[in-house]
This record gives sequence, structure tokens and C-alpha cells, in this order.
Amino acid sequence: MTLVQSKYTHWNKQFIAGEWVEGSSDKMMQNKNPYTGETLVEWRSSDENDLDKAYKTAQTEGKKWSKTPLAVRAKVMREAMMQMNERKEEIVDLLIAESGSTRLKAEREWMTTVRILEESSSFPYRMKGELIGSDIPGKENRVVREAKGVIGVIGPWNFPLHLCMRSVAPALAVGNGVVIKPASDTPITAGLLIADIFEKAGLPKGVLSVVSGSGSEIGDAFVKHPIPKLISFTGSTEVGRGIGKLAGEHLKDVALELGGDNAMIVLDDADIDKAVEAAVYGKFFHQGQICMALNRIVIDDSIYDTFVEKFTNTVKGLKFGDPADEKTLVGPLIHEKEVDRLLEVIEQAQKEGAKLLYGGKSKGSVLEPTVLSEVSPDNSVAQHELFGPVALLIRAQNEADAIEIVNRSEYGLSGSVFTSNIERGYRVAQEVESGMVHVNDQSVNDEAHVMFGGEKSSGLGRFGGDWAIEKFTRTRWISIQHEYREFPNI
Repeated sequence: MTLVQSKYTHWNKQFIAGEWVEGSSDKMMQNKNPYTGETLVEWRSSDENDLDKAYKTAQTEGKKWSKTPLAVRAKVMREAMMQMNERKEEIVDLLIAESGSTRLKAEREWMTTVRILEESSSFPYRMKGELIGSDIPGKENRVVREAKGVIGVIGPWNFPLHLCMRSVAPALAVGNGVVIKPASDTPITAGLLIADIFEKAGLPKGVLSVVSGSGSEIGDAFVKHPIPKLISFTGSTEVGRGIGKLAGEHLKDVALELGGDNAMIVLDDADIDKAVEAAVYGKFFHQGQICMALNRIVIDDSIYDTFVEKFTNTVKGLKFGDPADEKTLVGPLIHEKEVDRLLEVIEQAQKEGAKLLYGGKSKGSVLEPTVLSEVSPDNSVAQHELFGPVALLIRAQNEADAIEIVNRSEYGLSGSVFTSNIERGYRVAQEVESGMVHVNDQSVNDEAHVMFGGEKSSGLGRFGGDWAIEKFTRTRWISIQHEYREFPNI
């Protein structure tokens, strides 16, 4: 294979045990711009030998890292944050080119990633143990909190930098070694860029590695390897179930952030104009390729027709196409095959009674923002995560009916409720079976200091703030007998 030349060609190496090296596999892989089809970079895949070296080095160097002064770990986080600030334009460009991010989405992803690093810089100082009394004379019970060991992070392609850094930065901050397996569609922003940032920030060699290879070659081995204590995965529920099963067989902890059939409830007393604005953003931001994106918009019957008209008119005004254009809201899907899949979804929805009000056409990897009304709650397309720019508008008879419609989904990641009565919104939110619910806002929310996670088929575990510290550390009981014990009958 003749290697391509582009401004991204220098990202053709792996970062293993503190060195930039070629992978050891015979398999070559390609990274393409989803909008233009341009090949950005080609690289040699990692194999199981690379993976083994990465894990063993992360274990050895991670132990040393966990014993460094708190100020050293905090400084590395702050230096990484400075790298992010200084390289903003480079990072935004990479996100646009590699993941098809619109400029709006890329800049938001850069901003939220900076915030993750800022929050993580405080984590070394927030690890707390306990002293607990004892029933035994002279005994002191200490419950210590310490790094788990080595964390394996499997990164996604949709918010590659943010969703990888959400695990990597906290795990490093509390003293773990880390090995990343980035999504094959985004090896740079989901892995190599992170390694480069931390290398320049002063992270000791070997604490962090990136092994970029196909799931068929190193996917199972990444989870089964005896060294990592926890596998953090963000992606589809189907793949997450497989990882959870494999990790369970090897008695490993997991943090799984999976799919979401997210819904917004628009109650009869909602400010319709504000609800429409929020629903459009929550549905079409990053082409709907977000685990938290709205799938279903469930509207009270008394305002349904008005909402649908205003929603459709707003969608008609959205700019779609070139993600580099700062006015574009809806850019390309990650692959043209995803466009084909969604066109079939749109057709099937209509066969089951839905009405196509706008969109339903495509050009290359760009699918027009699409609106389907009169979607039955039992329509097959309303049962699964769409992961694309297709809005499903569902009619509910009343508040109780809306809650029932939302909760019949097997997923429970994020959701929202619109109402002019805040306490009513809070009460409805409590009835919605979802890890996160936002009153008078859309579903796409993620703040570094607040818990993040889903229920049901949307995953296990919590990210963010104190919840991240809990997830990436372990507690142990160490007792000290200050006065020797007397043992009966001895």
C-alpha cells in the first residue's frame, strides 16, 4: 500500500510505553474525512504484543505515578489544560476533519474537554480515606482510598476527545496507569492527540499508552488482559453488553456509557417557542450522533399541532452540509452507510403510519434534517436509538400518557421535560426512568463536576466529579493494633 501524504500524515504512529512507534500488526488501517472522503492518515495496526507491552508498562510506571506528590499530578492536569488552550485551532480542525464535527460542535467539544482537565486537576486533593473506631481494644481502623491500578479506555468516534478524556484525565489524576484503544474512525482525537497532550504536559513515560487497532484483532484481548482493573467503554449497547460479559468473566469492573432512546416531554403548559428551540438543538446537534441526543419528542395532544408546525418551520431554516462552515448545524454522518440505514428507517416509519413533513433526502454522507410526525409510540423506529438527524414527533393524551410512553423504552440515559410549572416538571422528572432528566432544557448536557450516567440498557457506572473519583479508585481496610490483643484459649 502506498502511504498517502496529507497534513495529518505525522499521526501515523502508535504511542506505546512512552515511545512513538509503528504498530506490529501486518494490517494497515485508514482514517478518512467523513465529509470529503479524503484519506487523512494510514497506519499499521497494533497487535496483542503491543497491547501486552502497553499494559505491562502502564502497570509498572503507574505504580510510581501513584506515589508522586499530589502537586505533581495536579500540575500535569493543568499543563494539559494549557496545551488544549494553546492548540485550540489545531484541535478544532482535527475534530472537523476526522469526526465530521461541525465547527459549532468542535468548539463545544474543545471547551468541555478543557473543563474536564480543570476539574481533574483537583482530584488528587479530593481523595479521602476514613478512620473508623473498633470494638477491639487498641485497634485503629483505616479505610484508605487509592488508585485502582491500570484502566483500559475504549473510546468512541462521535465525541472522541471529550468522551475519552472524561475517563483518561480522572484516571490519571488519581494515580492510575491508562491504556487507550481509540475508535478506528477517530484514532487521532480519541487517542493519539491525548497522548501527545499529556506527553508535552510532563506525564512520565509509560504511564499512558495508545494502541490503535481493529476490534477483531485486539478488541477481546484489550478486555481480557489480566492487568487492567477496570474497562471504561463508551459506545453502543450491543457492544457494551459484550464487553460487560467478557469483563464479568474475568472479574473486572466496568464503566459503560451506552445507547439512549432519549425523549423530551412537552407538557400542555409549556412555552412552545422555547420548547421548539431546545428540541431542535437537542435533536440535530452533531447530526444527532450523540448518546444523549433526542430520539423522541412526546407532545401533549392539546398543543401537538402548534408545536409540530413551529418545529418543522424551524428545522426548514437549519443550514446543513459542510461542517467547516461556521453556520452549519447539521454536517455529515460518520459513514455513507449510516445515511443508507437512516433512509431505510424513514421509509419504515412511514410504512407504519408516520408522516414525513420535511427532509428524507441525502447527498453523499449528509442527510437532510428530517421530521416525522404522527409517530406511534409502538412504531418500530421509536424503539431504538437512531443516531442521526431524524426527529420523531409523538402525540400523548396527557401527562400520565407521556410518562408511560417515555418509560416503555429499554433505554434510560437522558431526557427532558418542558413546563411552565417548575415543581410539576420536577415531579414528572422523578417519574421518568432515566439517569439524567433536565427540566426546561434539552437532553444534551454534560458538566465535568456533575454525575453522568444512565439506567437500564443505557449503561453502568457514573462519570464526573466525585463519582469519577469513586469509579477510578478503590478502598481498602488497613487496621493497626496499637496494643497487642489477647486471644482466648491461647
